[in-house]
Amino acid sequence: MKQLKIPYIQSLNDVTELENAAIILDEKGTVDKIEILNWKEKFPYKPITYFIIARSSDSLFIKYSVKGSMLRAIYSNDQESVNEDSCVEFFVKTPDNEKYMNFEFNCIGTCKVSRRISRNESVIPFSKEELSQIKRYPSLGRRAFKEMEGMFEWDLTVKIPMRIMGINPHKLPEKLLGNFYKCADGTDSPHYVSWSPINTERPDFHRPEFFGELIF
Repeated sequence: MKQLKIPYIQSLNDVTELENAAIILDEKGTVDKIEILNWKEKFPYKPITYFIIARSSDSLFIKYSVKGSMLRAIYSNDQESVNEDSCVEFFVKTPDNEKYMNFEFNCIGTCKVSRRISRNESVIPFSKEELSQIKRYPSLGRRAFKEMEGMFEWDLTVKIPMRIMGINPHKLPEKLLGNFYKCADGTDSPHYVSWSPINTERPDFHRPEFFGELIF
């Protein structure tokens, strides 16, 4: 099982702007790649994708960095189908919970999140109030646009409070289980890339049995 360490960075507690959090993550966070092509025969395209992860006393911070040959962001309202745009994702659960959460973000920070047991089972979307607590800093800004061709680089930094993940920040579990993804279902270059490998015949990110360990 794949593993990574989520470091505690005290200076993240004092951050008021995510732009500053991105700088701290660059200096002190854990860096890893989203690079596994689980279905490379049919979907061989792989943008260069990194993420950096760390935590404050009450929140999880993730910075994604992507370089690829296409870019799309037509969805600007939370809970829309951002997976069809240029998208990065974080699926996570605590070891003692059968439900997991799918945090999905397009490149302008539009967010789709639910709690669920599987792709179609017991799906409960996050409320507007919960979504408002998820802070986002997209390097591209927040304005929607149609698909563009060319070579593009973009970053997205997000802050997710522990409590909306069902975690007591004063009593952290030893670890979380999760996976990180890069996709763009509705583009001219659809792709499905993961951090932890997924052993399924067809693209399917909703498979918690293939999550890796995220250790506090």
